[in-house]
Amino acid sequence: MFSKTLCLLALPFALALLAGAVLPFQAAGNAAVGRALGHWLWGAFTSLTVSSLVVIVALLVLRVPAPDMGKALQGPWWLWVGGVLGALYVAGAAALTPRLGAAGFLVLVVAGQIITAVVADHFGVMGLGGKPLNLARLAGVVLILCGVLLVQGTWAAGTPASATTVVKQPEG
Repeated sequence: MFSKTLCLLALPFALALLAGAVLPFQAAGNAAVGRALGHWLWGAFTSLTVSSLVVIVALLVLRVPAPDMGKALQGPWWLWVGGVLGALYVAGAAALTPRLGAAGFLVLVVAGQIITAVVADHFGVMGLGGKPLNLARLAGVVLILCGVLLVQGTWAAGTPASATTVVKQPEG
């Protein structure tokens, strides 16, 4: 059957797939709550507020010790960009998913992630070990961009998502 080692190796892959599987629902949910509240930014705010509450509950339930803020404040400036970038992602999902569709939005997100990750690896930014760009990695990026065209292109479903799904966001 399955060995303990195999299960421990498979667990991170399964959790990463699960994390990816919930993103279309997060994007659609954020967009829907934004429409219900009158603006996509309210959708983003609601998502981030609920996320904060969930993390606070997890910290309390798991009895996680208080952080060493002094040590974190002495770190490089980019230690703090995660929260800003996370807010931009959530707001972008709330604003763009109605226009691009869940698949269209997320395939572009994944393409952006891979392209940026390959560049970050190549230059070894933010403490990452350098992993030079080579022909195989470049080919992977090109294939991902082809996938974007196949998923988002007008031929994928006959018409673009914006032509079949018109969602008017209130001004303001």
